[in-house]
Amino acid sequence: MGSAIRQAAAIAAMNVRSIPQRFWMSVSTVIAIALVVAVLLAFLAMGNGFRQAQSSAGAADIAILLRDGAQTEINSAVSREQAQLIEEAPGIARQDGKPLVSAELYVVVDGTNRSNGLKSNLPLRGLSLAGVALRHNIHLTQGRMFRSGTNEIVAGRGIVRQFSGFDVGNTLRLGQTTWTVVGVFEDGGTVRESELWADVGVVQSATDRLNFFQTIRARLISPDEMPGLKAYVANDPRLKLLVQSEADYFAEQAKQSSDIIQKLGWPLAIIMAIGALAGALNTMYSSVAARGTEIATLRAIGFGGVPTFAGTLAEALVLALIGGCVGVAAAALIFHGFTASTLSANFTQVVFTFKVTPALCASALLLALTVGLIGGIFPAIRAARLPIVGMLGEQ
Repeated sequence: MGSAIRQAAAIAAMNVRSIPQRFWMSVSTVIAIALVVAVLLAFLAMGNGFRQAQSSAGAADIAILLRDGAQTEINSAVSREQAQLIEEAPGIARQDGKPLVSAELYVVVDGTNRSNGLKSNLPLRGLSLAGVALRHNIHLTQGRMFRSGTNEIVAGRGIVRQFSGFDVGNTLRLGQTTWTVVGVFEDGGTVRESELWADVGVVQSATDRLNFFQTIRARLISPDEMPGLKAYVANDPRLKLLVQSEADYFAEQAKQSSDIIQKLGWPLAIIMAIGALAGALNTMYSSVAARGTEIATLRAIGFGGVPTFAGTLAEALVLALIGGCVGVAAAALIFHGFTASTLSANFTQVVFTFKVTPALCASALLLALTVGLIGGIFPAIRAARLPIVGMLGEQ
């Protein structure tokens, strides 16, 4: 066993040292595999960044209530009466004797992308100052919070980075209403940074939606109060609402959207991998043909077929690993930290940052090694079966 391993290592070392003799063919294989890895990693980083922007926004002690059957805020509608009934529900946290409940409106307005000048749907959320207080990690980076009853808005940091016209002090027209931007807030890179906030009463008036909201948020004394709130809603026929934690709501939204992104990335990467596989096969068959006499000589002096197979396969895996590492490095340099925006389930733009993680890099490298394994296994079988007498006879 030890002798076979030493023989395989010797053949592998010889094969790797001979790679410069097939420099351009080897480089083409490395580049093809690198492109496969870079494309796959870009999609995975996109999905990961989008998922983190969504899922990290939710809190387990915040309940979000939508119209029963609605899956997103944009499709929901709740009445003023329902909001008042939730204020009386058990388990609701209070501050200065007032229930921490926020009835909110979520509407779509136009924004202009800084990079291409195209119009995009942006979310304008109408909420009270109490609703702002429900968000755990919000803090202003510029200006101040909007004042109740005024046409003032604050913009998320992602909105300001990606779309023009939302700098502090700017006056802009959204729909039929003129607004003044008075502040910019951040929330650790979550989906909330992709929103505009204004006083809920003013937004209702501006959009002619005075009699209803779209969502109700309520802070609970603790996450353990969620079952009690669900039972309270289920037992009141006036409350035909879906109750879930904010954490669960955003996790589901993130899963749906990131799954779509990854389902686009993997098929594209696999199609490209097939092309890279053809290059790897061509390179390895050429390698075996060029070293036929060397392989036959080694076989003649006692090297076995299995070590020859393993040593030849190692060359393909080395090329694949080099290509994979180049692709990972390129994707990390180009895409990690890159900011983009895409449509969410609410049909509004979500600004997010691509995130390349070690786990994603490992998945991409695994694909590269798979290409190398498949591309090397058949040429390795051929090398192991080369006729010794025939190859030496040619010499």
